[in-house]
Amino acid sequence: MPPKFLFLGVGNRDRGDDAVGPRVAEKLAADPVFQRLNVDILSHGGEGASLMDLWQGTRKTVIVDAMKSGAVVGTVRRIDANADRLESGVFHYSSHLFGVAEAVEMARQLDRLPEALVIFGIEGRIYDFGAPLSPEVESALEDVTVQVKREFADA
Repeated sequence: MPPKFLFLGVGNRDRGDDAVGPRVAEKLAADPVFQRLNVDILSHGGEGASLMDLWQGTRKTVIVDAMKSGAVVGTVRRIDANADRLESGVFHYSSHLFGVAEAVEMARQLDRLPEALVIFGIEGRIYDFGAPLSPEVESALEDVTVQVKREFADA
């Protein structure tokens, strides 16, 4: 049976700003107040077919991932994926060709989106192996974590 609520921190801990999703997952997992909300918390590499399997049947799934859209580094964008289409390539900083945006659009076509799917994209700059988070993304990390908590508190 799929979890009712799911958080997916998408990214690679070893690739600079791409680590932001897993870092949010770590913060949520360490928060005793958030743990009482009964949300499954996972870090995920971003492979699209696997994402579709994980969120299928959930009442609400929230994803945090680094993006590259041309916005100012550290900008946080909230996307209601049930209502808005995602641009291909914006969340393409994993080694997978079929990532978050492609998974969402494929799931939309197959009628396999969760009841509610919210994606927080954080504009990144540094994606080099071994690099730390950029200061701008590090600054956005706490704000995004608070926003994710609100998403589930209101569910």
